[in-house]
Parts: sequence; structure tokens; C-alpha cells
Amino acid sequence: MSNKHIEVKQVAGFIGAEISGVDLSRPLHDEAVKEIRQALLKWKVVFFRGQNIDHTAQIAFTARFGEVTYAHPHEDEPIEGFSEILPIDRSRFERRNGLRRSSYESRWHTDVTAVVNPPTLSILRAVNVPSIGGDTQWTNLVAAYEGLSAPLRDLADKLKAEHRFNARLRIPSYSKLAQRIAANPLVSIHPVVRVHPETGERALYVNPGFTSHILDVSPQESDLLLELFFNQITKPAYTTRFRWNNGDIAFWDNRATAHLAPQDLDHLEVERVLYRTTIKGDIPVGVDGFRSQAVEGEPFGIEVPNILQNKAEKVKAEPVLS
Repeated sequence: MSNKHIEVKQVAGFIGAEISGVDLSRPLHDEAVKEIRQALLKWKVVFFRGQNIDHTAQIAFTARFGEVTYAHPHEDEPIEGFSEILPIDRSRFERRNGLRRSSYESRWHTDVTAVVNPPTLSILRAVNVPSIGGDTQWTNLVAAYEGLSAPLRDLADKLKAEHRFNARLRIPSYSKLAQRIAANPLVSIHPVVRVHPETGERALYVNPGFTSHILDVSPQESDLLLELFFNQITKPAYTTRFRWNNGDIAFWDNRATAHLAPQDLDHLEVERVLYRTTIKGDIPVGVDGFRSQAVEGEPFGIEVPNILQNKAEKVKAEPVLS
């Protein structure tokens, strides 16, 4: 499809744009890919309405922007033939983890920052969403940083923080998810302010879902600083809210955003199924040149994580008892 039909329409003051005139079920011209990337870098998250593509087309579209990762570091039952896709399936999540909620992480978060190289970009496709509720929100971490006073920006530029799964708010230990996290601990140290590798912008790179504490300060100071930074990145002014319909797609820059899964569905008997793909990430770099460091766990990429591969091989090797 010719890129001359592409239209980018801003949807909020600091973040978000809707892209029309693109058929994602068909191969995209290079110029169209370039325009989508430019819109993504500018608006941080872009939306495509009514695409109705399948798993194969989603993976193909994702691959135009980089190497497609494995589904998730803790996904030990990937979709057969589509190991790149992570189901965001409320019923599946409850069945597998014993928790009644709609997502791996129900607080504001940036995808998989517990690993040393969090995904660069994320794509989420809606297949079966409820007619009421279920909205997702995104926030612009660059705008949040720029909205701090100059002395606070200077302080944040110098700080480092630990990120881990199950940080701060603990997942019940009885849940299968908590057990998988414990079996595969992932912990990394990231700069509190990340320099975007493509735009040079500075982003306030912390999130309530995965940031456990700030290094080299007292616990009380860490808590107070994180409360300040979390309040900053979740200010409504820096956010956009997306109302899903079946066939819609959201595509966001995971280096410059955090997002919030729905908070209004846990008490309702509704189904919600979406599918996520991610692009392999690089190592975050801070203002002073500090490069993120892994404390526990391996980098996240296109291969099945070693611990999951070893688990699968063990299962295959076990004798079947009759």
C-alpha cells in the first residue's frame, strides 16, 4: 500500500497518535515503515484501528522494526508455532497463575525492565475485548522528566535504581506466577534517567511495577524519591487512554513510556484476549554514560530463555508412567 495514504492524528497533548491508511495484513513498503517509526518516536505510542490480523501477520509487522523476541522471560507455555507471542488472556492468566487479574503486571510499568536489555518496542493486538471497560493508559516518560524542576533533573541524572519482578507490591507466594519468578530471578540496575538512543531525549526511567529501590541512598530517601518520581510519571497530563475494539493495535516505544493495564475488570465476568509481541532491546545508557548492569538473570532476546529450555528438556526426558 502506498504511504501517501498514511495519516497521523495526534490524540493527546503529550503522547499518542492514531495512524490510518495502513493495511497491516499486507507487506509494508519501506517508506511506510519509516513514517510509522517517525510517528512512534514523536508520539511514543501509536494506534491502528480495525486491522483484524492473525498471529503470522503480527509477527511479520513486528519484524519490520527489529528482531522479534521470545514471548516473555517467564512464559513457559508459549503458543505452539508462535513462541514470539505473549497472550494477554484473563481466563488463561487466572487458570495458570491462580490470580484474578488481567495482566502479568497490573500497575504502571515499562515492559520487562527487570532484564538488562528491556524490549525496545512493544505491539499489542486486541482479539476479544469487552464492550465495557478494559482501557489501557500510556504515559510519556520524556515529558515527565522535562516537567521536573532543573535541580530535580540534575539529581535524577546521577541516580541508579534496581528493577526486578515482584518489586514492592508482592505477588502472593502461593501463586504459580510467584513460583516461576522465584525460579527465574531477574534483577538489573538501570539509570534513573535513560538517554534515548535514537532521539537523544532523556526519559525518567522508573516505574512502580518493577523499580524496587534507588541505589546509594537510605531506604527512607529511596522511598521518598520514588514516590516523587512515580507521581511525576503518572500525572494525567502526560498520559493518554485507549479504548479498545476488536482488531485494534497499539504500538509503543518501551524506552520512553510506561503503561497501565485495566483496573476495572477484576469484579466483572468478561473475557479479554490480546496478543503482545516485542522487539529485542539494547542496554540502557544514562546521562553520565552508565550502562545498565545485570544482577541476576540473562539478557532477553529472540531465543527461549535457558531456564525455560532446560525445563522443557527435563519434561521431555522424564519417563511416562502407565
